[in-house]
Amino acid sequence: MKKVIMILFIGFLAVSVNAQEKPKIEFKTEVVDYGEIAKGSDGVRKFEFTNTGNAPLIISRVYSSCGCTIPKKPEGPIAPGENGVIEVKYDTKRVGPIRKTISVYSNAEEATMSIKIKGTVLDQQSVLEKKN
Repeated sequence: MKKVIMILFIGFLAVSVNAQEKPKIEFKTEVVDYGEIAKGSDGVRKFEFTNTGNAPLIISRVYSSCGCTIPKKPEGPIAPGENGVIEVKYDTKRVGPIRKTISVYSNAEEATMSIKIKGTVLDQQSVLEKKN
């Protein structure tokens, strides 16, 4: 009986220690608003974040809901207290509203997070009308 209790105690202790050593990702903002931009404009935007946990943060994958949006993740681990960036490039040759979601997969407490981009790409005629 003592052995069973000792094994349970060690197992509980191992789980407790493991649970305390987790990275945590906190974005400055989870939505980037392009506003109204002209067709062919620079479509690159950045999502800044901080690892507020107490273990290295590893972003394993970033995935977009559309082929028109290309996300780029940090290459290496982000140490506790350090900052990182996820870069997102939207194809601004597509005129119309932008409403896209990027899924971020990591080893953080919240293993999957969603960040979003929004805005409107205007054709050249609309841009000229806005200026007048």
